[in-house]
Amino acid sequence: MSRSLLSVRDLVKHFPITRGVFGRTVGAVRAVDGISFDVKEGETLGLVGESGCGKTTAGRAILRLIEPTAGQVTFDGVDVLALDAPRLRALRRRMQIVFQDPFSSLNPRMTVGAIVREGLIIHRLAEGAAAQARVKQLLEEVGLRAEYANRYPHEFSGGQRQRIGIARALAVEPRFIVCDEPVSALDVSVQAQVINLLQDLQRDRGLTYLFIAHDLSVVEHVATRVAVMYLGHIVELAAADDLYAEPLMPYTQALLSAVPIPDPSRRKQRIVLTGDVPSPADPPPGCPFHPRCHHPAKDVACTRIIPPLETKADGHLVACIKQLPTRITWEEQQAAGATMPPERYVPLALATRS
Repeated sequence: MSRSLLSVRDLVKHFPITRGVFGRTVGAVRAVDGISFDVKEGETLGLVGESGCGKTTAGRAILRLIEPTAGQVTFDGVDVLALDAPRLRALRRRMQIVFQDPFSSLNPRMTVGAIVREGLIIHRLAEGAAAQARVKQLLEEVGLRAEYANRYPHEFSGGQRQRIGIARALAVEPRFIVCDEPVSALDVSVQAQVINLLQDLQRDRGLTYLFIAHDLSVVEHVATRVAVMYLGHIVELAAADDLYAEPLMPYTQALLSAVPIPDPSRRKQRIVLTGDVPSPADPPPGCPFHPRCHHPAKDVACTRIIPPLETKADGHLVACIKQLPTRITWEEQQAAGATMPPERYVPLALATRS
């Protein structure tokens, strides 16, 4: 088992809601609300969920492109949130990001060569002819011609622009890259090309990815493990094979039931969720998913207790008190109004052996 390169603990990002002439704070949008996970060296952790669940905010907060409200982020033993500006800039050479929109993430006033070369200059990795040679090498590595260095972003297609963004991220030789929905704005055929490129680069360079996406069929092919987010919380985390074969969280079950499957014999019964996604400015009490949950044993305890992310089986974590109440005792659930009899719950000792 490889060691953890990135460790995130209780990460929180709230955006204040202000009103009035003096900007009085009247509330907060709870975009990320206390998530924890590890990313092991050399793996791809998929972070999935519907739009607005906090995936992109989490990725940017990890890199401190936006400042987290609370929590701890440790990269290769370094406390990222404790670094001052000079040390953070030095660390960012090892932590990079590929943005979602290739049409807005590249400076239209800079040539492709200047875009890719900028990181080399800032981190003093190469200058002059050496920097130009490195730029041409990077462009060829991502499948572009070396002479493209003198062109501008508007002269390229979406897939080519995303390759330029990948070359820019690779320029400083990082170990960890946040891929923020890198193929969602691309055609399906181009998506496959970019995904294959990312996998080849990971194999050749030993890269570690946090792959943010809402397309579960894409994540199934690229991720080693998958974390599912809903309304700022991680509600399930498991090896990709385990999660796709047997999802435990009702929200994950609904997501996977909506994935198109070409083979009719393998199609699952579609789970249609009722209601709308609650506002992150006014999340529901208790389990964030309970207003839309289809679990047959759902009861009043779900509306009052926030379930922790706990181990159901080896390496499979789920946040659902109907799946694994361990730190939450039956007495605590009964006090919250639970009506499900205690013998229906699985003790931790049995669950960890299953």
